[in-house]
Amino acid sequence: MATPLSADRLVAALRAEGVRIVERPGWRTHNRNHRGPWGPVHGVMIHHTVTSGTSKTVRICEDGYSGLPGPLCHGVIAKDGTVYLVGNGRANHAGRGDDDVLRAVIAEKPLPHDNEANTDGNTRFYGFECENLGDGKDPWPKKQLEAIERVSAAICRAHGWHAPSVIGHREWQPGKIDPKGFSMSGMRKRIAERLKHKPGGSTYTVRSGDTLYGIGERLGVNWLAIARANDISKPYIINPGQRLKIPAK
Repeated sequence: MATPLSADRLVAALRAEGVRIVERPGWRTHNRNHRGPWGPVHGVMIHHTVTSGTSKTVRICEDGYSGLPGPLCHGVIAKDGTVYLVGNGRANHAGRGDDDVLRAVIAEKPLPHDNEANTDGNTRFYGFECENLGDGKDPWPKKQLEAIERVSAAICRAHGWHAPSVIGHREWQPGKIDPKGFSMSGMRKRIAERLKHKPGGSTYTVRSGDTLYGIGERLGVNWLAIARANDISKPYIINPGQRLKIPAK
């Protein structure tokens, strides 16, 4: 059980894990909180989108469709491994699932077979939709699978969770098949291995008004460490558009 990460903490966790992110306009306040609670959270849920084309996929996940308003997840993981943040708060991604599965996730124990739909998952799980047709033929590129691994590990690391806190939609709700095309047990093994090691560094593109101190505060990294990693000395001037190497915490 955990309080959901703030938008800034989520961004910092993903960047620290080396995830390449795009912050979509308005994502920090885009949610379904007026329809129910967001949190406490217990895990991460992975989906496939049944769509092709990144721009179309991102748009659908942001806006939703008839009968299911957006956001449909917190982030979209594209074929090239880029993660588009589209929502922050309650999202329409998990639906109702099995309370026995939820108890297993909380205890980080092996999952039972999901045979009930009696518990609201939108309250309890971060959701990431992966760009894929879900037909078992559409490929899962190496960069995309690595992004799933990194995103999941980043959130687990931020909350002090372990790999069993990451599940697929098909393991939560009867009748669901996503994500189809790779093994969730195999993905959990990858996540477990990543969590044995410190997160790698990442990069940050300077925006107008940024300072090293402010960037450090936002990402949870000492600003002097950022300066050293980029050979920036007094008077510590940075410019919009400049790409900074962000050292691991």
